[in-house]
Amino acid sequence: MVTGWQYRAVSVLSVISLTAGAVLVANQPLTQWVFTTYVPLFNRLEVTVLTGESLYWAIALTVLAVAGSLVPLYKPQPRRVLDTVFLAQKRVLVGGLALATLGYFKWSHRLPRATLVMTIGTLAVVIPAWFVWIRRRPPSEPGRTLVVGDDPAQIRQIAPSVPVSALGYLCPSIGTSAVRESSEPAADGGIIVGDDADLDSQRSASTLPHLGGLSRLRDLLVDYDVDTVVLAFRHADRAEFFGALNACHEQGVDAKVHREYANSVLVSTDEMNELVDVDLEPWDPLDHLFKRVFDVVFASVGLAALAPLMLGIATVIKLDSPGPVLYSQERTSGFGDTFVVYKFRTMVPEEGSAVPTEDHENDRITHAGQVLRKTHLDELPQLWSILVGQMSVVGPRAAWVNEEQLLEQDTPTWRKRWFVKPGLTGLAQINDAKSTDPSTKLQYDLEYIRQQTIWFDVKIVVRQLWNVFGDVYEVVRR
Repeated sequence: MVTGWQYRAVSVLSVISLTAGAVLVANQPLTQWVFTTYVPLFNRLEVTVLTGESLYWAIALTVLAVAGSLVPLYKPQPRRVLDTVFLAQKRVLVGGLALATLGYFKWSHRLPRATLVMTIGTLAVVIPAWFVWIRRRPPSEPGRTLVVGDDPAQIRQIAPSVPVSALGYLCPSIGTSAVRESSEPAADGGIIVGDDADLDSQRSASTLPHLGGLSRLRDLLVDYDVDTVVLAFRHADRAEFFGALNACHEQGVDAKVHREYANSVLVSTDEMNELVDVDLEPWDPLDHLFKRVFDVVFASVGLAALAPLMLGIATVIKLDSPGPVLYSQERTSGFGDTFVVYKFRTMVPEEGSAVPTEDHENDRITHAGQVLRKTHLDELPQLWSILVGQMSVVGPRAAWVNEEQLLEQDTPTWRKRWFVKPGLTGLAQINDAKSTDPSTKLQYDLEYIRQQTIWFDVKIVVRQLWNVFGDVYEVVRR
């Protein structure tokens, strides 16, 4: 694995080499002939092979555009594989558009269209694969572990399980004393990592330093190229505990927690050791990709096709009762983060109770709101949240932040739903499991998380649409 300044040097030199190589391959007579003969849209172009000064200009300009667009990737930073691939492809496309713009306006030497398309297409595959490969940690290389928490007692408890490669710990309440390896507390108040007669003698004189407070977590994940974080918090709270998990998820870092928190997180295995692995990525990267493509297509088509209907609903709401057309509410997203969800207003504007209730028990619902709720048409504005990536078409229903405090009292494992993006519909919804029965709802949500595939999503959507059509027909018939 390459890190530090070596990573920057290898990244830049490899991008230059790969880009120059791609131009040379795309400029070959055989490659040009195959591309301009068998590829649709380009089969009317003539074979154009550059030579001499024209070829040198083509290589220089392509290297400059592509290498310049990839600057964000030259910084050594842990990222999830899928994030690395998407970012690299996006930046390569930016470089290709820059070259096309230069050629279109004749601001510089123009690359033949076939050469440009073949070069950028090749680099869109090769460069992401290269950046993923150079970040790969060899199996023989020890990992780098960081202990993060606010509970000295728990750090002492889990310290003997912390790997030998631990770099240090982040904790706001301990001070700056080093963490010594001993079976008893250190005299200076440091946190004890523990001693084992079977450990290598290399550990006998080492220390585990205090690296600062929790606010430094994201910076240290990058600076120290951390691959595992061990959490030792007093409470599995939304801000710090799940904030640390969110940082690990964003940076592609593995996370471990004490087994007493297994009910608050998704775990990778049923085996309960002192430390358990948190399942930050319960789905395969390809499932994420297909799911996002499905979300974008579904939301785009839905917003375009249903725009007239949504305009009509807005008009009916304004005529039915005073107040805004849309109703906004803060909902919980992944890892305890929050976002604002929008729905068509179905109730008289008033501060509502967080206690879940059935619709027939709520006297604030308007006449138009009763129809919208029955037909689920009040949910249509959430297509925008799906399009921008705050929600998914299928997933656990996003719960009101205030309501979740009550739901967690009844169902302590409720926060396991936080490890995936919330959805417009889901397995719980099509089985009519509501927040008035949180344990059953959670059971369906966890079943969906463990079984998710793109085909499972399609089945759920088809069943939900069938239910919606049935409800609409029932309302019209009445």
